[in-house]
Amino acid sequence: MLSLQLIRESPEVLRQALERRQISVPLDELLALDEERRRLVAATDELRHRHKSVSRDLGQMREKPESLLVEMRQLGDQIRDADGRATALEEKLKDLLLRLPNIPHASVPVGRDASENIVLRSSGKPREFSFSPLPHWELGERLGIIDFERGVKLSGSRFYVLRGEGAHLQRSLITFMLDLHIQEHGYTEFYLPFMVKRECMVGSGNLPKFADNLYHDAEDDLWFVPTAEVPLTNLHRDEILLPGSLPRYYVAYTACFRREKMAAGKDIRGIKRGHQFDKVEMYKFVEPSSSDDELERMVRDAEDVCQRLGLTYRVVQLCTGDLGFAAMKSYDIEVWAPGCGEWLEVSSCSNCGDFQARRANVRYRPRAGAGVQFVHTLNGSGLALPRMLIAVLENYQQADGSVQVPEALRSYMKREEVR
Repeated sequence: MLSLQLIRESPEVLRQALERRQISVPLDELLALDEERRRLVAATDELRHRHKSVSRDLGQMREKPESLLVEMRQLGDQIRDADGRATALEEKLKDLLLRLPNIPHASVPVGRDASENIVLRSSGKPREFSFSPLPHWELGERLGIIDFERGVKLSGSRFYVLRGEGAHLQRSLITFMLDLHIQEHGYTEFYLPFMVKRECMVGSGNLPKFADNLYHDAEDDLWFVPTAEVPLTNLHRDEILLPGSLPRYYVAYTACFRREKMAAGKDIRGIKRGHQFDKVEMYKFVEPSSSDDELERMVRDAEDVCQRLGLTYRVVQLCTGDLGFAAMKSYDIEVWAPGCGEWLEVSSCSNCGDFQARRANVRYRPRAGAGVQFVHTLNGSGLALPRMLIAVLENYQQADGSVQVPEALRSYMKREEVR
């Protein structure tokens, strides 16, 4: 959430920043509501002051003048009416604030959309095959490790079943990534609920804007997580973190659930985009002064996964027009999938500044006796399945239809190939 004080004091700066995102926002309406609410609050305070004064005078009188009794009743009615109007204005103002995206970092390149993102660096060269590499949907079915038909039978379109060594390979990837981040990158592992309360979705920035893309249990008002970022953001909701307790590096595996509404026919082949998928998520709570450096470190942690698996990848900086709602600066990591013939995004690492911390009210005390400040939060896939599974299958396939197991995964798979 953006600071209301910032909006009041620098509306044009904010307007220009959001225009760089290619977003039109109702700033004038928001400012007008805020001004109206403040006027109403001031007027109500005057009514309360008068009500208190009359009440005090009446308390000192043996004879209660009818005129003052009438005034007391009228003041009470006016105060209740003003409180009701103030509450309605407050709710409308809050809703508008919650729908405003974060302001881009000054270093983010200006651009309209993903076509204007910038490739910063690449690692490795695409493998040269002596045969035509198969896409994972053909390879997986031939090996009997991906079952699309039964996935649809169980749950409908955009679901699939991993069988045998397909399930084992996915589980090995998840465990390998968790172990790497915990043992070598300094993260603490969490096992989290896959369903959360409404306020958790608000705190992370998913509600109210993205309600249509979320799965929801209406009876208990629980929301299926679209990423572990949601519960991780809210672990310290409404808390003040103690001096010396930052930075905090957290990592978690969760299943993720998204409705994935999109144009018919887009990405319909294979397991690239589904309603349920697995992801290992990195998350940081840090002091504002270090958040830029912490983002670069998070990107390196994500790159390390790709490097150890021997995958060709590239790092892309997102332009203003492609930034996520809560992010002020983001990098994507994309791996090369030779069977699909495309780069697949397997991680998006973002610095959200104090945007999520304001929504979730996560603060810290820099030192004993100092005032509290909002933390900065960062998140990044570390990494995302099933695209990592796609990359391994397509890059390590052999001419005989088998798939070599990357060396980093052999201690988890207990084998050197899948056939």
